Amino acid sequence: MNFPELLENTASRNNSIVCFGMDPIIEKIPVKGSDIGIRIVKFYMEILTAVADGIAAVKPNYAFFAQYGFPGLKAMEAVIAAAKKKKLPVILDAKRGDIGKSSEAYSKEVFEVWRADAVTVSPYMGSDSVAPFINYCGGGKGVYVLVRTSNPGANDLQQLRTETGRKLFMETAANVIKWHKPGVGAVVGATNTAELEKIAKFFVAARKKVPMLIPGVGAQGGSAKDVAATLKKINSDIRLHRINSSSGISYAYERYGGGDYVAAAGKAVKELNAEIGKLR
Repeated sequence: MNFPELLENTASRNNSIVCFGMDPIIEKIPVKGSDIGIRIVKFYMEILTAVADGIAAVKPNYAFFAQYGFPGLKAMEAVIAAAKKKKLPVILDAKRGDIGKSSEAYSKEVFEVWRADAVTVSPYMGSDSVAPFINYCGGGKGVYVLVRTSNPGANDLQQLRTETGRKLFMETAANVIKWHKPGVGAVVGATNTAELEKIAKFFVAARKKVPMLIPGVGAQGGSAKDVAATLKKINSDIRLHRINSSSGISYAYERYGGGDYVAAAGKAVKELNAEIGKLR
């Protein structure tokens, strides 16, 4: 099974395209104890057990775990293993991208050490920086290339016009097609649905299955309902894509009130799925 097939099958099984982003912030984790790693693992294990049947991927953010040193990385290893036991695709949000030999080492870490199903990569050092990751697509792995991100500073570079007349984010989308193998996808933020639609239509016109990882709903201002409506407008199987929510699920208890973070996370996932609606 290649990575797009894994995405489609998981979405069909759980009737969801929600991706649960895991960004541990220890000050927001209500689990008591002195061991940071144990607190992180308990927090995410409990939430994952409650929401596993209603989501279609998990996305651990490497930096958020690594900030707590080896205990944080051991916690990430544990939650990855737990997600895999529940047959959920694991997208490691590592945003790697370096010269060829370094990328070879990073790709080996991502896919052979952490055993992730997919990874996010930065393309701005060019083809040799992403090729080592894309080479793993032949073995069923996935690679999400940063195309149009939802952070405020994205406009500094991604909106620049190139010699072709296209903006840089569309040139990056063109390179996604150029580099394409089954499993090569794109990170496209949720905060500008017009640009999301433009990119999605570009991929469909190229007649390539390009999975999109779509962050930015909730706290960053994007709407899952609007994103889903946009995806349904184009001639593409919505099951291929993932709408990510991180703090909106993990720390939903802050929004709903009360201390039951597990129940709050479950409620947040149900609301996201209701916003997205039917997948067929």
